[in-house]
Amino acid sequence: MLLKVYILLSVLSVASERIVTLSPAINEIVYALGAGDKIVGNTLYSTYPPRSALVSKVGGFFNPNIEKILILNPDIVIMQKNNQKLAKQLQRLGIQTKTIYINRLSHISEAILQIGELVAKVPKAQEIIKNIKQHLEDIQHIIRHKKILMVMGHNTELIKNIFVVGKDLYLNDIITLSGNTNAMVSTRKGQPIFNQENLIASNPDIVILLAHSMHQKGLSASELLHPWQDLPISAVKHQNIYIIDKEYSGIPSDRLILFLQDFKKILYASKNH
Repeated sequence: MLLKVYILLSVLSVASERIVTLSPAINEIVYALGAGDKIVGNTLYSTYPPRSALVSKVGGFFNPNIEKILILNPDIVIMQKNNQKLAKQLQRLGIQTKTIYINRLSHISEAILQIGELVAKVPKAQEIIKNIKQHLEDIQHIIRHKKILMVMGHNTELIKNIFVVGKDLYLNDIITLSGNTNAMVSTRKGQPIFNQENLIASNPDIVILLAHSMHQKGLSASELLHPWQDLPISAVKHQNIYIIDKEYSGIPSDRLILFLQDFKKILYASKNH
């Protein structure tokens, strides 16, 4: 039995010496596992860790270039669900693919373990998962039964096209796990888009603006906070509007622990208001 396990791990290790990662999250996980040297290709938006910039780019998250992938002669291409059509094309050409699901909170740990198995780094994967679990426990029982709204993007006005975190994302799972609820109430799947009327109707107790590109766009915190000040909602009344301006706020990788640390600080700050 031990011999079979050893042979399996050896095959996986050999088969994954040349990896192409087709999402920033997958790219970050491979590096976090200590297997970044195996990555021969990634996407334009794979910018962390910094040495990711030196890796050959195969296109964007939604439109990777199959010819560029083939030139890199990968042993395996690791992708998310949105690349299913590409996966079939690559498989027909004899290239192994692996689809990783990381939309929900439970998927993230599963993805880290699956990738850990592919690159023969299971102990490191288990260590990262344990760390994430600890940080998830840390956000519980701080403040409860509050309506939290997470807004994605860089809105300098709040009339329309306000993208909020919906029910099918790991960020929603984090809100729920903390003992609170998502202020976005809807049975619709997909990306919810609010207008000002929706914002007022949801009446969140806490608003978190996920604005990871605000500095690249030349925006200040005051410019993002200003349009909220006149809204008749609880979060404004109690000064519970916060900004997370870090890139990791929208990437479900091992750096989830950094987001959880930010979220924890926000919960404590809201508790004291």
